[in-house]
Amino acid sequence: MPLRLRRSARARRITLRLAPAEGALVLTLPPGVKPEEGMGFARRQEKWVRARLSHLPPRVPFGHGTQIPFLGDLHEIRHVPRARGGVWREEGAFYVSGQAEHLSRRLHDHLRREARSHMTAQARELAEALPKGARALGRVSVRDTVSRWGSCSSTGNLSFSWRLIFAPRLVLEYVVAHEVAHLVHMDHSPAFWRLNAALSPHVREGRAWLRHEGPRLLRYG
Repeated sequence: MPLRLRRSARARRITLRLAPAEGALVLTLPPGVKPEEGMGFARRQEKWVRARLSHLPPRVPFGHGTQIPFLGDLHEIRHVPRARGGVWREEGAFYVSGQAEHLSRRLHDHLRREARSHMTAQARELAEALPKGARALGRVSVRDTVSRWGSCSSTGNLSFSWRLIFAPRLVLEYVVAHEVAHLVHMDHSPAFWRLNAALSPHVREGRAWLRHEGPRLLRYG
């Protein structure tokens, strides 16, 4: 699989990670380290890479008849080329109109919009319950991140992995609550976790689910 080289001013050592959603290995070099040295490090990790690849769940491309989870519930993808309406969900299925070669992109875009809609609505509701002095909630966006499920900037902008739309609702709600809590505490102090628990009753279940099942979310699409 392809190897992507990146430099990081904050890196203190050479690191190699598997990025399943990108279909690549990512080699990170700290300042001053030559690419040749990084490649040598990567070659020495061959056994580790092969072991990780062998444990990856198979990819699930979007196509007619494929089943994908939506907020934890399985839905079948049904291609209806002559229908109108783009993409819609009905009775446990996603219907996608138009030509077959556009099905994957249309469903992908639809699911990203669904994810952003769910996360924005919940973030706004939870932000209203925050104590005085909290940062104002900024923009809510979704991305195809692979290293974290959500993030909160110092300006109050929240960002989430759109792939959380495949996870059970309680998991998505936990992640949103986690990032909203950072509007008050930009750390993971005991005070932060108390606020996180007050905003979401599913902290323990959500963290456990993502630890064990999270990598599977990267295989869809």
